[in-house]
Amino acid sequence: MDKHDRTPLKRLSLADPLQLLAVGFGSGLLPKIPGTYGSLAALPLCAALLYLPLYVTLPFIALFLVLGVIAADRAEKALGMHDNSAIVVDEFAGMFISCLLYPPQWWWCLPAFVLFRIFDILKPFPIGFIDRRLGGGLGVMADDVVAGIYAMIAGRLFVYLVSGV
Repeated sequence: MDKHDRTPLKRLSLADPLQLLAVGFGSGLLPKIPGTYGSLAALPLCAALLYLPLYVTLPFIALFLVLGVIAADRAEKALGMHDNSAIVVDEFAGMFISCLLYPPQWWWCLPAFVLFRIFDILKPFPIGFIDRRLGGGLGVMADDVVAGIYAMIAGRLFVYLVSGV
């Protein structure tokens, strides 16, 4: 079944908080580019995370990753297919990770967004490998976690080159 097929979406229950989380509070239900919409929907939370100390941000992201795996798994079961493009909880997680290590100014979320989308779309090794090999909720989340890590590293290098910090 094509991951962009919208037909299975009628099986989702948005009354289920985990399924609602899986579709990014509805952002993944938008047509054409749901991954980009999910990443954009994550930006306000990313901006807030930039202003929090790492001892708050890191446990938040860890908890979100666990909930994301559970939510993606539940949504997959409801949809009857793996990694439908409407499941964008992984984009939220990738964006949270990509925003780590930036200075505490909201506008740094913009290069983090661009870098994350580049890595998520191009899927350089091992992102594409992970995307093809892992199943279930973990499979949905893992490739975007690695894309977020790549974006975080590239972003940190960008910050250093631009501001010397």
